[in-house]
Amino acid sequence: MSIRVAVVDDQALVRGGFSMILRIHDDIEVVAEAGTGLEAIEVTRLHRPDVILMDIRMPGMDGLEATARILAESDWNVRVLMLTTFDPDEYIYKAMRAGASGFVLKDIPPDQLATAVRTVADGGALLAPSITRRLIGRFARRLTVNAAVAGRLERLTDREREVMTAIAQGASNSEIARQLFIGPATVKSHVSGVLGKLGLRDRTQIVIFAYESGLIEAGEHDIGH
Repeated sequence: MSIRVAVVDDQALVRGGFSMILRIHDDIEVVAEAGTGLEAIEVTRLHRPDVILMDIRMPGMDGLEATARILAESDWNVRVLMLTTFDPDEYIYKAMRAGASGFVLKDIPPDQLATAVRTVADGGALLAPSITRRLIGRFARRLTVNAAVAGRLERLTDREREVMTAIAQGASNSEIARQLFIGPATVKSHVSGVLGKLGLRDRTQIVIFAYESGLIEAGEHDIGH
């Protein structure tokens, strides 16, 4: 079964280019294109894509508002992969909080675009390396701990908190398994438990929650490698 994709960008050339790149893959079907945030909402309702490639900055309704509205009203598991041409900023951080599953720069190599779509369609989270390394450190230090958010940590077991901390520090499932001396399948089970108990969409939101709840504090080092 193919992955149904909608491509949203206010520049027709960019929109067409991404669509052309994706259409060469047998497992991906571009079902719609849109040039504004409002059009994105309309085509999403009509075509019910699995993944939306969403430009962040568009005239009128931007990608952030469109993403929030789409995810709030959708009754299926649609994923949003943000497209950006600029360095990480607080706008992207807010989009992560709204539920976007990943971010890629518009100069992404063509062969990596389909991989990014498959990753988020499969339930994973994806950030371009340049964003991963700087985003949390830049903005999480500005946050004050939200008492209500912190209280939700009580829903987790001690092991689930350990897994959540490791995820927020940039560890993969295999790295967490080695750190905690548990099997990869057990790590996946704990990640699912964290997502379910806290009502989060994916690993990206786990990272944000870990900082906003005060579970860990932002340091000076980069996340990832």
